[in-house]
Amino acid sequence: MSVSLAQWRSDEPVHALQVAVRNTSDTPVYFADLQLVTPSFQTLPAKKADATIKKTERTDLPIPFGAANCSPQGLPELRPATVVAHVSTGSGPLREVVFDVPHPDPLLTRLLRDECSEFLIKQAASIEFGPGWKQSGKAMRGELVVTRRGAGAVTLNDMNGTTHFIVTPGHRPLGVLKAAEKGLRAPIALTPGRCDPHAFAEAKKAFQFPVRASIDGGEERVVIVVPPKPLQDRLIAYALKACGLGG
Repeated sequence: MSVSLAQWRSDEPVHALQVAVRNTSDTPVYFADLQLVTPSFQTLPAKKADATIKKTERTDLPIPFGAANCSPQGLPELRPATVVAHVSTGSGPLREVVFDVPHPDPLLTRLLRDECSEFLIKQAASIEFGPGWKQSGKAMRGELVVTRRGAGAVTLNDMNGTTHFIVTPGHRPLGVLKAAEKGLRAPIALTPGRCDPHAFAEAKKAFQFPVRASIDGGEERVVIVVPPKPLQDRLIAYALKACGLGG
């Protein structure tokens, strides 16, 4: 019996992972619960599994995982991780088993880098969708609002689209929040990226917009910016209408 970690697209917005269990024996193993434990991420309570794993090359069991443990001093190194489970075989009692995750795990390495890169930018400034989005021509137009939080000049280099929307900035780079300035507004236009009904039915990452930013000319980092729910609803209604799917 061994485990590894995976993540599906639907897991990303809800901060979840899959524990991929491999059982090479003919003995079924009952998993009562699972928990990811590593100094690199906050430890959450064990997630109920209630699953019996028979002989299998891979069976996925979902678990949430905690926020990355980041530092203002820079990107941390990934620390070793384990999956702690309470398991039983046959009519035997539950016992705690600790599975080592092969180190360094590439998925945890990426998640730690991405979350702590975002953390470093957010120490200097918040980046949010502004309130004044309106349809103009064939596009929805509005602004990103950058608000000072800490020290340093913040450069918004670019903003990428999502599964649903193409992003067209007013200019690139989007703007620079100079060290002495309190705020910045960057104009943005959004247009539909796909118009097939299947795309709208599978809107798992429709509103996770990657913004590429740097502090004081340093390494570019990515911040995921999500519009508030009322604006999400307006953007979906606009995209459906623009695609001729609004009924």
